[in-house]
Amino acid sequence: MDAQSRGRGGDIDPADQWVLNPDTGDYELRLNHSAPQRPVPSPRRSRSSGGGPGGAAGPAKSSGSGSGSGSGSGTDTDAPRGRTDAPRGRTGASGRTAERAAGRKAPERGTPERGTPEREGPSRRRRDTPEEPAAGRRGRRPTKKKSKAKKVLLWTGGTMAFVVLATAVGGYLYLEHLNNNINSVSDDGASTGGFQKDKAINILLIGTDKRTGSGNEGYGDAGSAGHADTTLLLHVSKDRTNATALSIPRDLIVDIPDCPTTMEDGTEKTIPGSRGRFNTSLGQNERTPSCTMRTVTQLTGITPDNFMVADFNAVKTLTTAVGGVDVCLAQDVNDKDSKLNLPKGTHKIEGEQALAFVRTRHAWGNQGDLDRIKVQQQFLGALMRQLKSSDTLTSPTKMVKLAEAGTEALTVDSQLDSINKLKDLGLELGKLNIKNLAFITLPVKDNPAETVKATVVVDEAQAPEIFELIKNDVSFTEVKQQEKKEKAAVAARLKGTKAPASDVRVQVLNGGGPSGSAQETVSWLQLTEGVGKSENAGNADETLEKTTLEYAPDQAAQARRLADIMGLSGSGMKPGESVTNSQGLPTMTLTLGEDFKGAGVSLTPPSKASDDIKKSTSTADKVECAQ
Repeated sequence: MDAQSRGRGGDIDPADQWVLNPDTGDYELRLNHSAPQRPVPSPRRSRSSGGGPGGAAGPAKSSGSGSGSGSGSGTDTDAPRGRTDAPRGRTGASGRTAERAAGRKAPERGTPERGTPEREGPSRRRRDTPEEPAAGRRGRRPTKKKSKAKKVLLWTGGTMAFVVLATAVGGYLYLEHLNNNINSVSDDGASTGGFQKDKAINILLIGTDKRTGSGNEGYGDAGSAGHADTTLLLHVSKDRTNATALSIPRDLIVDIPDCPTTMEDGTEKTIPGSRGRFNTSLGQNERTPSCTMRTVTQLTGITPDNFMVADFNAVKTLTTAVGGVDVCLAQDVNDKDSKLNLPKGTHKIEGEQALAFVRTRHAWGNQGDLDRIKVQQQFLGALMRQLKSSDTLTSPTKMVKLAEAGTEALTVDSQLDSINKLKDLGLELGKLNIKNLAFITLPVKDNPAETVKATVVVDEAQAPEIFELIKNDVSFTEVKQQEKKEKAAVAARLKGTKAPASDVRVQVLNGGGPSGSAQETVSWLQLTEGVGKSENAGNADETLEKTTLEYAPDQAAQARRLADIMGLSGSGMKPGESVTNSQGLPTMTLTLGEDFKGAGVSLTPPSKASDDIKKSTSTADKVECAQ
């Protein structure tokens, strides 16, 4: 879909011919200073599409998966405003009159003219576009216009996953080409099955040191299969108001689990686990990104939804595509290993120089990997600020280059193997404001087993708090979350008299805890807490994320006592109806969810990060100088 294919390309960059129309929020193709192109009508959902580019027939509705599938990207338009018909072929007004006289229904609006190319995928009416007048009616309803800022925000918003956003925004320009660029590998069942729009999102971002791509022969280790050299676990909150990027040091000693793996030839085998550096969870012994995903799950207790792997070219091509990234140096740097040579101050870097900046280790702090991680976080913050700038968002040329760079330099899991899927993820991540994106490094300490300190181990005094905050979707910044505090009615459930423990009658179901959790809880309640009228009711009919206590109005005093014993918050208390126990007596129902960690462990999640954790974080909106 470029100028050359229309026979008028010459030496003109096709991307430069796409112009943003401020009235519609869409990019339009302008050839040789021609007038704006007429919007292409989209078929109504009840009809079959005439096909995609080239006139190939296809269904109006697409599954949205796989290369060449209907995109649904961009904003489809209806027939031109002011027209009261959208004829098939060249039927005019007299033709419509004749059809009505014959008792046939006139063609519906939006039916494409013969020979008119259609966009792939189902048509979708813009929410701000009013319905057009029905056939035979004159005039048109006024169009409510969005501000330019809102139109840009629709596609971009705040940018966290810079590669995802670049792909999502540029994807609709030439779907087929970008779909072919995407390289995907199996997640081998290590993920949740892919992100969901109504839940928090966890994406594993992996930077590999594999020498792939032109000009990268001198980087990384010769012959390296590509290790997990730079790894971040990105958590985006359920309400999309905040996010946390947790950096995992490459020299962290971890237990790498056994990894069921799909090999390149399609065969399957299980790669044995081992104890070693975290970066060997990828590449070593034919390990794939799914092994790194399993390692992160075992380390943090958090199962990623998806993964993305970027090579050296990702940094070079993305920074070049946006016209460079502004970075700040607190002192002069001349690193012979990375070839970075810059005086102190602010510089705009791109390409090879940008790659040298993120690879430099000997110029920062104690010349170790932990100090380099801080600089890499500062660089990612700067790149996101550049991506969010108006210079980038309003430039079709930059968007095309970003789309090319993102799809060519990425390897994604099989749940993200099309532009449609990347677009959907990008739009979710785009809702985030980068001022509420917190960078933090996993707390570690020197490996006590080593005389010469070369590796680190998890700091068990601090790391568990970070894992719990992420698992419970708690912000590391001072953002006002949509559900920051429980409503007064919910909080009031805990207020009031509490019945004696001996009067509490409850049946316990296991709806998400480890096997045996219901009996473990009953034994603890009876032997330790004095709740003798409790019994094991087996497994629940469904899995719950959070533990709940359902009770009848006349059992409120019992419910308060049991909630106090269990450490259950008011949000976990569900007024309803009582059931009968094995003796035919009315009883409450306690259903243990996936948040159950054992009898006696409080079920009230942390509500905010501690001051020590906050001191260790930085945010993407702040400019910091590498030192």
